[in-house]
Amino acid sequence: MILIIAGSKSDEQIVNKVKKIFDENNVQYEVQFASAHREPERVAELAKMNKYDIFIAIAGLAAALPGVVAAHTKKPVIGVPVSSKLDGLDALLSIVQMPKGVPVACVGIDNGENAAYLAMRILGVK
Repeated sequence: MILIIAGSKSDEQIVNKVKKIFDENNVQYEVQFASAHREPERVAELAKMNKYDIFIAIAGLAAALPGVVAAHTKKPVIGVPVSSKLDGLDALLSIVQMPKGVPVACVGIDNGENAAYLAMRILGVK
């Protein structure tokens, strides 16, 4: 099971890109909206749930969400930077510049489709 977690409802257009690929490939997933800054306890709780095999974390601006999820799980985390300020470069850099020991895979800005494809490859879905 894959959890798609987005920092805010404003990221829903990217969430929908991920969902479309999963629906086309019959991949099970759930969607949650939780902010790493406003709801850190909820994000930690979601990251620690054993029912998820992979997390896709979608966030813009400071884009702390993928890193916070990765800090609370040993499972794969895929970050999707969202364009908002600075055309998404701020979010991209926030996601790819994680400290050693807290890895987050990162796809291109607004590229929810590649996050879905990467998650399926990790799971071995064909």
